Amino acid sequence: MQMAVQASTRTEFIRGMQAGMSIAIGYLPVALTFGLLAKTTGLTFIETVLMSIMVFAGAAQYISLSLLASGIGIGIIIFNTFIVNIRHFLMSASLNEKMEKDSLAKKAVYAFGLTDETFAVIAAREGKSTTSFAYGVMLVAYGSWVINSGAGHLIGASIPMFLQAAMSIALYAMFVGLLMPSLKKSAKVVYLALVAAAVNCLFTFTGVLETGWAIVASTLISAVLVEIMVAGRKKVGII
Repeated sequence: MQMAVQASTRTEFIRGMQAGMSIAIGYLPVALTFGLLAKTTGLTFIETVLMSIMVFAGAAQYISLSLLASGIGIGIIIFNTFIVNIRHFLMSASLNEKMEKDSLAKKAVYAFGLTDETFAVIAAREGKSTTSFAYGVMLVAYGSWVINSGAGHLIGASIPMFLQAAMSIALYAMFVGLLMPSLKKSAKVVYLALVAAAVNCLFTFTGVLETGWAIVASTLISAVLVEIMVAGRKKVGII
């Protein structure tokens, strides 16, 4: 019995690693760019790698670099990181319903590995997701981010400027690719994505909210509006 459980755990972990490969590939150019920018900002190789090891949050790390370059104090950098990553509260709550029951210690481990992309891969899986599967996804993604951040610092300015510019859209393209299967399966997901994108653009371009709050607000507003719309359609018998 124990051998069967171990075999199942190992299989789930391998499946998670396979599912995480798309994230690892998408992280490669973005992490390289981060490492390159970290070097130009003045961070050492060790500091760059340590930031990726300890933070593991692309948007927060990019913002931190710009703040460091401006000479902003550590308190403001920490606060901005919190605001940018506040959406993780929502993702964690959602993922908790998706995951199998497990110990708090194991949940804390995969909570650290939660990013937009790892969340999308795990949440898009049919049925409940196992802890081993989540570990596999996150380990591959984490390894790619950390290793390629260091590689970007080592490569430095040898990357052509046109390639540096192209790298900036790679992560967004990857995330769209992860979202497409869910969009094909559910019209509700399409509505959620469109409403959230529209509201976020409105907040961002008008400057009403900062990036972190804009993402949180657009997520909540889209969820409420789409639920109201779906409930209304059911009430009148459209769906």
